[in-house]
Amino acid sequence: MQGCVSVSDTSLSPPHASAPQSRFVKALRTIAALILREMTTRYGKTPGGYVWALIQPLGMIIILAYAWSLLARTPSLGTSYLLFKGTGMLALGMFTTLGSLVGGAMKYSKSLLFYPGVTWIDAILARFELNVLILAMVTYIILHGIMIYDDVQTILAWDRILLAMGLAAGTGFGAGCLNCYLFQRFPVWEQIWSILTRPLFIISGVIFLYEDMPPLAQQILWYNPLLHITGIMRDGFYPVYQPGYISLVYVALCMLVPMLLGLLLLRRHARQLLQL
Repeated sequence: MQGCVSVSDTSLSPPHASAPQSRFVKALRTIAALILREMTTRYGKTPGGYVWALIQPLGMIIILAYAWSLLARTPSLGTSYLLFKGTGMLALGMFTTLGSLVGGAMKYSKSLLFYPGVTWIDAILARFELNVLILAMVTYIILHGIMIYDDVQTILAWDRILLAMGLAAGTGFGAGCLNCYLFQRFPVWEQIWSILTRPLFIISGVIFLYEDMPPLAQQILWYNPLLHITGIMRDGFYPVYQPGYISLVYVALCMLVPMLLGLLLLRRHARQLLQL
């Protein structure tokens, strides 16, 4: 009889052991549902849908490349103005787009967050994952198309390219987590953020290389983590370019500090924010 009892007790253990796994699977299903919802509402119902995600950055790159070609005979690196501007603009665009979209994740899914099965972190992760995938595909299509169009022959350092895009996505996620709190607590911050990010293409290495800037500008702009990211991105496309000013530790700090601060604020004040 004792043996029977022990066997029956042992048979009861698997459901308890699988509880954490079931919660993880449930979270994945919730995130997947939120991703599908945004795919249909944000991209599926607008004219052009995903095409605009490709046309907008491409149009900006073409305008910048054409305007700059009128002022200088050759770009600072290589022979293609489109590739030079594109490598900087698309890395910067990863940060600015995620900073805004992740920042609005709770507002976008606010009506769903009142359901017990949906949490604020699900909304943030769903928006981040979907838009990282879209932006990565747009970046690949545009830069690959530019290289074919301008017949660019180069050796790509994929480890540097993926590192740059990963850091851009991470800093965008960090800024987005903090913005997610600030956008709801202080609605005016959303407008301020939009204004602050507009001149970033001037001071983030999209137009000028760090090495071409005056010494005073170098000392000041070195503290812009996006300047490090665009430098790493160009290091992946131009074998002759070796930026010596890059600090991965500094970029990681600029990514983690706002991320942790934003997540802590959201964890503490999420219920209050839903009532605003």
